[in-house]
Amino acid sequence: MSQSYPDGRVLARSICVAIAAGALALLAPVAHAQAPIVMKLSTPTLNDVQHEFLRRYKAELEKKSGGRIKATIYPASQLGPIPRQIEAVQLGAIQVFVCPPEFLDGVDPRFSVPSAVGIFKDIPNMDKSLNDPKFRKAFYSVGASRGIKVGTVFLSGPTGINSRTAIRHIADIKGKKIRVLASPLQMAPISAMGGTPVPMALSAVLPALRQGAIDGVLSVLPVLSAFRYYDAAKYFTNTDFSFIVSQASISKVWFDKQPKDLQKIIADSAISASSNLYPWALKFHASEKKKWRDHGGEIIDLPKAEREAELVKLVKLTDGLMKDKPALKGLYATMKAVSASH
Repeated sequence: MSQSYPDGRVLARSICVAIAAGALALLAPVAHAQAPIVMKLSTPTLNDVQHEFLRRYKAELEKKSGGRIKATIYPASQLGPIPRQIEAVQLGAIQVFVCPPEFLDGVDPRFSVPSAVGIFKDIPNMDKSLNDPKFRKAFYSVGASRGIKVGTVFLSGPTGINSRTAIRHIADIKGKKIRVLASPLQMAPISAMGGTPVPMALSAVLPALRQGAIDGVLSVLPVLSAFRYYDAAKYFTNTDFSFIVSQASISKVWFDKQPKDLQKIIADSAISASSNLYPWALKFHASEKKKWRDHGGEIIDLPKAEREAELVKLVKLTDGLMKDKPALKGLYATMKAVSASH
């Protein structure tokens, strides 16, 4: 039983305890009801390596943040054409956008360097090079002054030409209109092989191929297979002259506003989500080859000696392009050195 004092100390103490308890009771539901930070994760492709990366990234973000981050994935360009999505990332309306970095050539031309002819020797070499600290140091700062933070890069695959008629030799490219990205590093090699490079938005490529407005498209087989390109053009010619890299671009203006602990989770999760993609990507690439053939498509390999001779010419061409582009030349040299070390 509480002892009473004439000066009312017990009463005052009871009132203070009641007030404190009431304040805690009011604060608790406010903290509990605090809305999570929403992240829109977008990519132009569907059910491929880029989409798989976003699935893994979403899982890591939500787990490591303890629910403070809520991520939603938007594949197949659900949030608009690629140029508009890049702008949305720069403005902070989309938090993460995954696509090959050469699509960001207009933001910073150095983004096109990883797709240059002859940078990587093969898929294992590509994977090792992309995870090399020297490459990360050189490449991850690209675009920072233009609102883009490079979260991670990972392999997509070797390039080839999907065409309406078979390309079995380099000479078969002559006169063909081939869709490329609007980058000199993709346009110049097609021109050198006698083709006509046609820059075109991804959404317009498949209809153009079906209608014969273009004869082929430079891309990677898994992306083409996912969108059933074999129904429009059944031939895919492996060239392996260049390799497509995928990049997770984080909105820097949005990222810089987040709490420091969440910034670390967002950055670290991008790296970790891509670090173990390599085995999955290899299996996926093999399964898409089978899928292509199962749907009546044909996969063609250029004659080895012919391909090697052409590769030498195209690497010299790319080296020459870099001489007039000092902004690209340094990164190009670094990437070639990193690749040669693996």
